[in-house]
Amino acid sequence: MAKKSSSVQVGEFILFDVTYEDGSQRSNRRVPASELGGLDGDQPAKYIIEKQDREISEKSGMPPLQIKSLKRSGKK
Repeated sequence: MAKKSSSVQVGEFILFDVTYEDGSQRSNRRVPASELGGLDGDQPAKYIIEKQDREISEKSGMPPLQIKSLKRSGKK
């Protein structure tokens, strides 16, 4: 029997929980599943989320926060 994945996948996206340097957290950040895996594992997720944060900061006029850590949603 196949092992059930403990991370959350919504359609074609993997969800991540992000912790920033200032201690704030954001849950369920979406990253395309097609961008993950291979030799880099989840490392591309950090770059994708940083890009999303830059786009959000441009629209809000607030500086982007630095990512301290990230993990797949649903993992302990």
